[in-house]
Amino acid sequence: MSSTPDALWRAPSLRVLRPAAVSCVGLRRGRLLDGCSITVGVGMRLLLVGEPDESASMLVRVLAGLSRPGRGTVEIAGLSDPSAGGWGRRVGYLGPEPGIPSWMTPREALALAAELLDLSRPEAQRRTELVVSWARIRPEWLDRPVRHGGPPLLQRTGLAAALLADPEVLLLDEPLRAIEAEERTRLLRLPGRRRTMVLASRYPASEAGFVTHVALIRHGRLAVMAAVGELTDAGLGLSARDIAALADRREGSAAASDLPRPAVAPR
Repeated sequence: MSSTPDALWRAPSLRVLRPAAVSCVGLRRGRLLDGCSITVGVGMRLLLVGEPDESASMLVRVLAGLSRPGRGTVEIAGLSDPSAGGWGRRVGYLGPEPGIPSWMTPREALALAAELLDLSRPEAQRRTELVVSWARIRPEWLDRPVRHGGPPLLQRTGLAAALLADPEVLLLDEPLRAIEAEERTRLLRLPGRRRTMVLASRYPASEAGFVTHVALIRHGRLAVMAAVGELTDAGLGLSARDIAALADRREGSAAASDLPRPAVAPR
């Protein structure tokens, strides 16, 4: 796992244009996304919450290519091609269920992930050692079925597999819930100034310590995006209620600015 992933940013045109890490415009998907547009800057660690809750998860799934929008566009680093030849291999995803069969061992799961990435044997071994160390999968568990370690081992293995590609953009949907809070925070505090994270969560307070920004998807559209510091400055905390309150304040300020000003009588 590199500390400065940059595979998406090597092209001269991309270095000049400095595109956003993630950009989507006009996404529609059932009742959950209704013309949603959002831009995520390079290096941002964005916490997504939704009204309803499922909206945030759906946006992450659309960005990951797991759900197709009825309309709208998605770009990663200025590229619209989600295939392996575009940005497909440089995006990692981890959801609430990693999708690893219970009979598979962590070593087998990582070997399969390396094969899908078409890594050479030396490179696969190097990366596997790095992600196993980061995920803190103990050596004695590497060759045991993940069911023997329960949900925590399953989720650590899922994270390791997601990190094997050294993704510039990591998309997370309610991840690592079986792991205690302090360790979970360590696992998600990934190195790399260019590494971008988009995390959908119904428990915002549990994401403190590694997110830099918050966003609320309300009725299918982006209602607010703000730095975590703006919540603090407004006397609000990292909770779904307070993020919604910040959105309400901004909507109220915008509505007030649109009101006609009273006429000033001539003297």
